[in-house]
Amino acid sequence: MALLDILNVTRRFGSMTAVDGVSLSIEAGEFFTLLGPSGCGKTTLLRMIAGFDAPDGGRIVLEGKDLTGVAPEQRNVRTVFQSYALFPHMTVAANVAFALKMAKTPAAALAAKVDEALRDVQLDALAARFPHELSGGQKQRVAIARALVTHPALMLLDEPLAALDAKLREQMQLELINLQKEVGITFVYVTHDQSEALALSHRIAVMNKGRIEQLDQPSKIYSFPKNRFVADFIGQCNILEAQVKQRDGDVVELDLPGIGPARALLDAAPPSGARGALALRPEKVAINPSGYAKTDGDNHLSGTVTDFLYLGDVTIYRVALASGRQIQAMRANSASGRARFFEVGDAVDVAWQVDAGHFLVD
Repeated sequence: MALLDILNVTRRFGSMTAVDGVSLSIEAGEFFTLLGPSGCGKTTLLRMIAGFDAPDGGRIVLEGKDLTGVAPEQRNVRTVFQSYALFPHMTVAANVAFALKMAKTPAAALAAKVDEALRDVQLDALAARFPHELSGGQKQRVAIARALVTHPALMLLDEPLAALDAKLREQMQLELINLQKEVGITFVYVTHDQSEALALSHRIAVMNKGRIEQLDQPSKIYSFPKNRFVADFIGQCNILEAQVKQRDGDVVELDLPGIGPARALLDAAPPSGARGALALRPEKVAINPSGYAKTDGDNHLSGTVTDFLYLGDVTIYRVALASGRQIQAMRANSASGRARFFEVGDAVDVAWQVDAGHFLVD
């Protein structure tokens, strides 16, 4: 039996349905992420798990117990907020101890438990400091220690790293991964940041308009998106309109309107004439100078660089094809001392292997 079962849960606000019949199960020890754009329902779902909001329909079951009507403080759940929610007049140790006092922990056990929780987040040396004396990352770790100190069955994290700068966010991501492994508590994490979700999670539920579009491991969601929304929302992706012409074994022949023919490798192809889109990640598209030697079996197109985005380790190029359609290609900036390989206006060839794209049926 799963640790947490969400069974056909719905939440409405007037005429707006924030969560629409969502069902999912989360296993003990899992780092599970609810991912989606603002307004997709992920935070509303988290609030219902925590008990801060009640569903209009469906059930939430934790450790086999229906949480309907159970107050937030009586649930074996703790929440970490983006705002930290620390008491400014209390020291770090007192902030962590507050959770234990609310749980009616014997006074004799308080100091040892607080010290253990602060060691877990590497803040035991700062126990006597006040929140205003801490960095953003340190405040976040205090909030996490306060949530962990009572050893809940489930820890909820609502955009906990959103207020941190990029470098500190990356550092905290690594700390969260290691901490979750060490304490073994199930994490349910809410974020709109795709790269964060891919880096942290065992599984991801991609939400849109109150529904789950796809639930799977990060690698499956990235490489095999279920539909156009997932393909477009997760990372960068070329989404090329396509129609199935015919199938030859595992290879399907596609017609890309405004581009031309292409070949893709599929386990189960739709029938001839079916319409959809070819989802093609930029890192799967090779870009080379015009006239570059072609490889048999690849898809090849010629075009002109119209723009590029330099990202340090890689550059993403936008290439206009003869028809005027655009395609993005990514290339590593591995040549020492060079910021980019191609300039706007350069004639280039782009190519991708038969198994690089993923066909999405409309």
